Amino acid sequence: MEGRRWAVLAVLSASLLIIAMDATILNVAFPSLVADLRPSAIEQLWIVDAYALALSGLLITAGALGDRWGRRRLLIVGFAVFAAASLLATVATAPWLVIAARALLGVGGAAIMPSTLSILRVVFTDPRERALAFGVWTAVIGAGMALGPMVGGLLVQWRGWHAAFLVNVPFAAVSIVFGLWLLPESRHPREGSWDWWGVALSLAGMVSFVAGVKLVFGHDLATGLLLLGAGALLLALFTRRQLRIPYPLLQVRLFADRAFSVAAATVSLGLMGLVAVLFLFSQWFQYVHGHRPFSAGVMLLPAPIALLAAPLFTTRLLDRFAVRKVLGSAMFVAAAGLALPGAALVAGGLTYPWIAACLALNGAGLGVAATIASSTLMSTSPASESGGAAAVDETAYELGGAFGVAALGSLAVALYRDRLPPLPVSAADSGLIRGSIGEAATVADRLGGTAGGRVLAAAGDAFTSATGLTSVAGAVLTAIAGLIAWRLLPEGFRLLDDPH
Repeated sequence: MEGRRWAVLAVLSASLLIIAMDATILNVAFPSLVADLRPSAIEQLWIVDAYALALSGLLITAGALGDRWGRRRLLIVGFAVFAAASLLATVATAPWLVIAARALLGVGGAAIMPSTLSILRVVFTDPRERALAFGVWTAVIGAGMALGPMVGGLLVQWRGWHAAFLVNVPFAAVSIVFGLWLLPESRHPREGSWDWWGVALSLAGMVSFVAGVKLVFGHDLATGLLLLGAGALLLALFTRRQLRIPYPLLQVRLFADRAFSVAAATVSLGLMGLVAVLFLFSQWFQYVHGHRPFSAGVMLLPAPIALLAAPLFTTRLLDRFAVRKVLGSAMFVAAAGLALPGAALVAGGLTYPWIAACLALNGAGLGVAATIASSTLMSTSPASESGGAAAVDETAYELGGAFGVAALGSLAVALYRDRLPPLPVSAADSGLIRGSIGEAATVADRLGGTAGGRVLAAAGDAFTSATGLTSVAGAVLTAIAGLIAWRLLPEGFRLLDDPH
């Protein structure tokens, strides 16, 4: 295995491409999907969020299952499920089928993600090599994010939005073949029965909590608060159960390590801003400025390219500075990359070169931060708990993405509605226009002429202002993450000297 560890890294990293691509490919396929299936505003949010909700809800279960059953075995099953779900999406003719396919993609992703990190944690025992491996792992996620809009844009323009899901199938097939050939089996069997109550509590609690966030910032405050409370209660019961049973799904005591807890909180808050802004800017390029999906994908490239490059020099920064200073500073840089274009959008003077520079700034900061966070979470936990640590790592990523789209996306919708002026259209059309910028574009296209142009201009101005203010809100969250890292990470914590 000693000589094959880099081949293992290559296979695992390459297999992440479909997961990372799926996180951004929908951004450019989304307008075409909306125009074809005409989902409601709530259905649109569920189409976007179903993948992350299912994935984040099942990660803890998948991490524990991989430890017991075998991480390579679970990885292969995950790819099979991912391919099947992608095929389901390609034949979907109704919004609920797309939502179901996206949820099933999340199930497959939940099996894949913690398995990759757990295997890397076992294969790479040297702390410096492990940090480099996690850096490459994070860089490949950046590459997938870069390829997602590009590949998605080309496929949407060539064969429609269904093709954006079909691309997952050959990637999954190749990953299965090379996984069976090269990857070692890795497991840490535990005594005791499987904790089915823990599975139910973690899944129900996570989904309820995130759904509550969606509704609080959406149309139903009362139901949203009820779901938030239910989710918090279920997760508290899950935590209490994990602390009391002898063989838990998740070793909750890992969070007693301050570095572990800070790393999870930091990366989750940071991802909220990036994912939400990429989603909003993709729509802004297409609906407000009339770009085709592929062109919109190209314009988003500076963020994922910088995310791809940044982890490659993270170890050099860690050699010279304390972990807390590097992590905190990286988050401040990422926050600046969100605040600057947001303020410019609100002021009404934003050009694309400025957007590109700011997207790159945000991607570079988050690239460094994500590498450090993943390395910290995996390196501060024993190898026997690598499945649980990997699940926490991926849960932090996915919760950040889900909360970003749910909370910040809903904030953008509310701001968009608030800034829409009265328009001389029917009540039915007015309701559609207020639903989303996508529905406003559909109404404008149907009305045509001066009336359609007036609708599109008003909706575009409102969405531009909403996107700017939401970017500033994301910057505030990212800056808070930087402050948490700078103030709360132990001064003497050294990642590259980790003894595990």
